[in-house]
Amino acid sequence: MNKSELIKKLSEENNIPLDEAALVVNTFVGSVKDSLFNGDRVEIRGFGSFKIKGYGGYVGRNPKSGEVVEVKPKQLPFFRAGKELKDFLNT
Repeated sequence: MNKSELIKKLSEENNIPLDEAALVVNTFVGSVKDSLFNGDRVEIRGFGSFKIKGYGGYVGRNPKSGEVVEVKPKQLPFFRAGKELKDFLNT
């Protein structure tokens, strides 16, 4: 399911206009992104949690040419599924 499919499903199941459903989904996604950007952890009980993991820089190699490449430090989003979601998927 992608974002537009989620908006359509939300609109249909709750009998609301597509514009309102899009606003709800965009507000939710924007809030999660803002919280992660500010270094906060986002937890949705029964579903899972999102956090940012920082990775240090290192010296690597280009597998194609063998050239030494410096990889810069980066931050990546990380999702951990909650117990209820895991149980639901494994019933």
